[in-house]
Amino acid sequence: MGFDARFLGVEAALPRVPESEAEACVDLDYLHFTVVLDTVRRLAQVTGVNVDGAALLDLERGDDWQLDERIPADWQAGPEVYAANDLDRGHLVRRRDPVWGAPAVAARANADTFRYPNAAPQASGFNQSKELWLGLEDQVLAFADVNDLRLSVCTAPVLAAGDPPYRGIRVPLRFWKVVAWRDGDALAAAGFVLDQAPVLDERDLERGARPVEPGAAGVPELGPFKTFQVPIADIAALTGLDLSEYVAADRFPPTLRAAGWRRLDEPGDVIL
Repeated sequence: MGFDARFLGVEAALPRVPESEAEACVDLDYLHFTVVLDTVRRLAQVTGVNVDGAALLDLERGDDWQLDERIPADWQAGPEVYAANDLDRGHLVRRRDPVWGAPAVAARANADTFRYPNAAPQASGFNQSKELWLGLEDQVLAFADVNDLRLSVCTAPVLAAGDPPYRGIRVPLRFWKVVAWRDGDALAAAGFVLDQAPVLDERDLERGARPVEPGAAGVPELGPFKTFQVPIADIAALTGLDLSEYVAADRFPPTLRAAGWRRLDEPGDVIL
C-alpha cells in the first residue's frame, strides 16, 4: 500500500509539505499510490504514484466515485462540489497509472483511484483536452509503457490563497506534475505546469481576481490550451513544497532556464 520512495531503486520520496501546514494534512495510502490531503482546503497538497511500465494492464474505467471512509466526509471535496455544473472530478493520480501487476491487484488499484481525495475540480475542457492535462498524461504513460520503465509521478493542484471560492472550497487554477525515473544509477526528473483558468466556466464560479503567483522571474502568463515544461525549482517556489531531490535530478537544460518556461506544442517538445 502507498507510494514507495525506493520504487525506482534510488531515493525518490514524496515531496514534503512545509511544517507550518503539516498539521492540517493527512497521508492516505492506496494501492501503488499516496494522497497527502490538506483537510482545510479539502484537496490534495501532494499525490505520488509508482508506475511499472512493464506490468501495466488495460482495465475498463468504471466511474464509481466514493468518499474515503477512513476520514471525515467534511475533510473531502465530495460530490456536492461537482453536481449540476461543468466541472469534472479530475483524477490527480491518473486512473491508469497504478493499474499494474496481477489482475486482482490492478483492479483494486483502479478502484482506489476513484476516491474523492484523489480528485480536484477541473473544467471539462481542461481535463479532457489532448492539448492539456490528458495529453500530457497520455505521453507520460506511453513513455513508461514503450520503454518498460518504472516511473514515480507526483501531481497536485497549486493551492493558492487567491483561488476562486466555490461551494465551500477554492477551485485551483493551476496544476503541477513531476515525473521521475532511473537513468543508470541516478535519479532523473522533469516538471510541468498546466493552467485551467482560461477554460473555467464563469457561469459556474464566482470568480475573484486572478492571483499573482510567486515564483521565478520570467514566469509567463499561461493562456488557453497551453502546457509548459518548467524547472522543478519553479514548482517548489509556486507550491512551497520540498522538492529538493527532484530539483537536483531535473532534466530541464540549464541553457534553457534563462529563457523561462518551455511551451509544449507536440510530444517531441518534451525533454526527458
